[in-house]
Amino acid sequence: MDSLFEPLENFRGVARLFPLPNLVLFPHAAAPLHIFEPRYRAMVEEALSGDELIAMARLRPGWEANYEGRPPIASIVCVGRILTHARLPSGRFNLLLAGVQRGAIVQELPPSKLFREAKAKLLDDVYEEAGAERHSRLREKLREAVHRHLPASPTARQQLEQLMARPLPLGTLADVLAHAVPWPVEIKQQLLEELDVDRRAALLLERLQEDEPPGAPVWPYPPNFSDN
Repeated sequence: MDSLFEPLENFRGVARLFPLPNLVLFPHAAAPLHIFEPRYRAMVEEALSGDELIAMARLRPGWEANYEGRPPIASIVCVGRILTHARLPSGRFNLLLAGVQRGAIVQELPPSKLFREAKAKLLDDVYEEAGAERHSRLREKLREAVHRHLPASPTARQQLEQLMARPLPLGTLADVLAHAVPWPVEIKQQLLEELDVDRRAALLLERLQEDEPPGAPVWPYPPNFSDN
């Protein structure tokens, strides 16, 4: 399954946009989605017949006044690949979308389809040189901070230990944790937009250390579907 999160090689430079107000997808994480609006059903149909790519975009505040149109979206998105899908008798879809890579909106295209599209360029994580020792310290501090946000559940703690034991790059680890923690979308969008891995991990750590441990697990399982 890890190969499904590998950098995109078939991205054609135009992203199908799936704007939502309440979801920020991160690379190396996955989100279950329930697709029911005709425009987004058309988007999924096209994706499934081609490269299987959809870019999750966060709607900017004030979207309610023009939701049926083209309300403003954040300029940094997450390009995802459809992992699995189920076509329902009603024509709707349930699908699991895996975040693969950050993208920057260059220019939204004029409307020619039911759904929105934009020219976009892919973005890579930025690592500081000679940062291995610092990354090791940040990983350990993240591990300690996340432990505070877990219930006394052997399953949850085992999942965390398995995640932390994997030789994941710091950027990947920060993205997985940022996707999982139950924070407001404004904070998650800030973390998505931070390309510098050291700063992203430091922001994540700072927020984890500031927050009071919640009464619910960091990783709710099974995850709930997000409606479009």
